[in-house]
Amino acid sequence: MTEKLFLKACNGEVLATPPLWLMRQAGRYLPEYREIRSTAKGFLDFCYSPKLATEVTLQPIRRFGFDAAILFSDILVVPDALGQNVSFIEGEGPKLEPISSEAELNKLEDQIDLNKLAPVFETIDRVKSQLPKTTALIGFCGAPWTVASYMIAGHGTADQAPARLFAYRFPHVFQRLIDKLVVASLLYLNAQIEAGVEAVQIFDSWAGVLPREEFLRWCYEPVCKMVAALKQAHPHIKVIAFPRQATSHLSMMAQTCGADVLGLDTSVDVVWAAQNVQNHITVQGNLDPLVLLAGGDRLKSQVMSIKTALQARPYIFNLGHGILPQTPVAHVEQLVKLVRS
Repeated sequence: MTEKLFLKACNGEVLATPPLWLMRQAGRYLPEYREIRSTAKGFLDFCYSPKLATEVTLQPIRRFGFDAAILFSDILVVPDALGQNVSFIEGEGPKLEPISSEAELNKLEDQIDLNKLAPVFETIDRVKSQLPKTTALIGFCGAPWTVASYMIAGHGTADQAPARLFAYRFPHVFQRLIDKLVVASLLYLNAQIEAGVEAVQIFDSWAGVLPREEFLRWCYEPVCKMVAALKQAHPHIKVIAFPRQATSHLSMMAQTCGADVLGLDTSVDVVWAAQNVQNHITVQGNLDPLVLLAGGDRLKSQVMSIKTALQARPYIFNLGHGILPQTPVAHVEQLVKLVRS
């Protein structure tokens, strides 16, 4: 038995009040985050500082009492630990040395360097020792397709065209990259679990840009393989799959992929999800971050709509994507009251 509402929902329990956490809940909308962020030289330095990463992981828990904390890190620490040059440019986002050929893929390390990621595991240990007994700790990684899309393009793009084109032109090379990321991500998640996380989320932020055949090959199959391996190694661990904007595939994933929770992005109709997804699996989501930014009556009505649609079966209240940096703290306080009322 567990006291943690988040884990109860992951286990399939229907709760009178849904557990609540927010994607990017440790972030720039918090003044205390901005203050501590200014002390770090660069974003990766920030992620690799156990002292700073622990503090910002705990900040939203102290302020709002969310039911789960999520490790403060970034999905691109995996390519960084595989030997790809990764940096973050202020105001622009991530920059990687792009992979445009098999020869450049061959320059990556054969295996992920877990020693380079040791600060992340130290952060987990520190956070775990300071969390309230009722608060769960979530680890995460990017899904192979989403991480590969950054590795190929060298930066974020609107439609992931560089990775899609690479996969069409060089499918066997791209398959090698995906396979490498499956292995690397599993080693990374296993190490997070051994360090103390109780659940892991696999972020497939760009799943929705792919046609069905490519979605099955590059998103569905690798993530299902990861879920199966995690469950075999750690049967008690809860796994959240978040295939963003892949609505037409959600029902299939709910029934066949083996995850404990399926994340719903903002575009998903929760009434449809209750009938076609939530009857198979716990769901998580899916308030529009812009509604949270707006606040007021619209926020109240949207929260009530989500709660009404999903309350009959297990669910976890969250956003449909990450919280926006300009979101007023008062609106998050309003959200917490609405969800828990």
